Amino acid sequence: MSKHNASHNHSCNGHSHGKGIFGKNTELYYAGLSGLVLLVGFTLERLDIISEMSSIILYIISYYFGGYYALLEAKEKLLKREFEIDFLMIIAALGAAYIGSWEEGALLLFLFSIGHALEHYAMDKAKKTIESLGDLTPKNALVKRNGKIEEVDISALKIKDIILVRPNTKIAADGVIISGQSTVNEASITGESMPVEKIEVHEESEIHRDFEHIDREHIVFTGSLNGDHTLEVLVLRLSEDSTIARLIKMVSEVETKKSPTQRLTKRFEKWFVPFVLILVFTLCFAYLVIDETFNASLYRAICVLVASSPCALAISTPSAVLSAVARAAKGGVLIKGGKALEDLGSIKAIAFDKTGTLTEGKPKVVDLIVTDKTNTQEILQLVYAVERLSNHPLAKAVAKHIKPLLNTESDIEIEDITVVQGMGIKANYHEHLLYIGNVKLIQSSGVHISDEINTQINTFLSQGKTLVLVVYKTEISAIISIMDTPRPSAKSTLNQLKKEGVKHMIMLTGDHQNVGDSIAETIGLTDVKGGLLPEDKVTAIKALQQEYGKIAMVGDGVNDAPALATSTVGIAMGAAGSEIALEAADVALMSDKIETLPFVIGLSRASKRIIKQNLWISLSVVALLIPITILGLTNIGWAVLFHEGSTLIVVLNALRLLGYRSK
Repeated sequence: MSKHNASHNHSCNGHSHGKGIFGKNTELYYAGLSGLVLLVGFTLERLDIISEMSSIILYIISYYFGGYYALLEAKEKLLKREFEIDFLMIIAALGAAYIGSWEEGALLLFLFSIGHALEHYAMDKAKKTIESLGDLTPKNALVKRNGKIEEVDISALKIKDIILVRPNTKIAADGVIISGQSTVNEASITGESMPVEKIEVHEESEIHRDFEHIDREHIVFTGSLNGDHTLEVLVLRLSEDSTIARLIKMVSEVETKKSPTQRLTKRFEKWFVPFVLILVFTLCFAYLVIDETFNASLYRAICVLVASSPCALAISTPSAVLSAVARAAKGGVLIKGGKALEDLGSIKAIAFDKTGTLTEGKPKVVDLIVTDKTNTQEILQLVYAVERLSNHPLAKAVAKHIKPLLNTESDIEIEDITVVQGMGIKANYHEHLLYIGNVKLIQSSGVHISDEINTQINTFLSQGKTLVLVVYKTEISAIISIMDTPRPSAKSTLNQLKKEGVKHMIMLTGDHQNVGDSIAETIGLTDVKGGLLPEDKVTAIKALQQEYGKIAMVGDGVNDAPALATSTVGIAMGAAGSEIALEAADVALMSDKIETLPFVIGLSRASKRIIKQNLWISLSVVALLIPITILGLTNIGWAVLFHEGSTLIVVLNALRLLGYRSK
């Protein structure tokens, strides 16, 4: 995997020159040293503190640091018979040195190198290893072989092996449950907010079906967390074919594409650089055609070379990217390079994961209806006494909600507490049966459900809510609905995104469609796609790309990583997000506040506008200076002044992004 990533980084960055003496950021340090030495030399020379020769020595040192990586890049391209701005910048700097304009040449190399280094630095930060995905998978498994239980490395597992999964441990392989019942936390795989009830298969034929076609209540995934009961699982997928392994494959195979502006610049360079070199070479021999000396023709050629070296063009995009990235960082957002910034600037559609992104990511009691009004406190005391003993997430949510409602927290002694797997709890209190659980438990207990209560239950279920019913003295005494509730800021955030020009907002979730529809109606989404596994989310993202062109994806879990990587721009919720989602994403909301998303979209749109402005400025100046210098209407001083002036304007224009504020 590491080899793959190494080649991947190489292709993304365009080149790789090793770590260098200052480590992986050597290129950035070299650019900084180039600027520092240039500033010292220029200042000391203007103050007449050092001699001209001493200042030239300092400029030569600045040349070295500023041109080192540009020279390596130019060499690589020349070996491939390609000419790019790197090569032209070197020639222009040497030309400036030849005519004695050392400081102009050093400035050219410094500005170019700092832009290049910062772009590479940003891109390198975006390409970290995804090996931490492997942390989700247990290293060993307990296997039943020859009547004995032995611990083996997961690589030694075979299809049809039977593994033993103890309580509160990670599941070591994708498979089907052949013995036992338990709740399994699949949040890291499917994104479902609630632990899922899993039961063993009862029909032999079910075991022989394809893994994808076995009922979800019978199957488990590698890396998911078992609940409080032991399971026996028949292995149906080897580790290299597991859901987690496929997540790794999906993320690692997605290649980063160059931004539109970068592609435009590359196409321009391919014909512009050779054109300039041919023009400059031809002008060296202008004295054969017109009445002037060779030195005069050489001066004209060097003047044209300095005027036509597209320094402003080279730094127009990196300077805007740097300013936008710095401004974003100040606002608690990490943007990984220019591609994400530019693409985000033209996004019209955003897909959201549900759990932990648009919602709190924790089960919460939404409705509590006590039907036995005369004994409200007694019913609440009973429910609290039972639920506080459980580690089940739903029980914890119920206990947390009820505790503040109690007049007194008395020590009620509940007898004969029995867990009815997959349904709830059965107990005794004062010789009366007490049931606390789902609809299946109540139905199996034979308790009559009135039409009024049945209507209420169906209403809650249609809203995607999880129900806990309480039966005491053979009657339904309370109805509790639980849901992963929307973030308080979700609705206002979506409204802000609409104002920023995002027209389509789609939720992709592993939860049931009803759950998604209910949340969408509450916060104002335009569409919902429910019941999705990670590979389904990838398919959905591809379909949305076909429909809308560019698509951003916002997520926070490991299950989102492939979708984040497949989308045009992957946006990870930072603090609550998994490390994998962060690595797969192009943008990270570090504060875990979704309300910062409109700020990022707005900043990206402003950056895109400024990049376009910079391109027009840089190309216009070059287009103006080339004919003027060819005709000899200006000297090298004015050429450098206009040339560097355009670079300064481009940089100052880009720096406006540092003061960007949301609408």
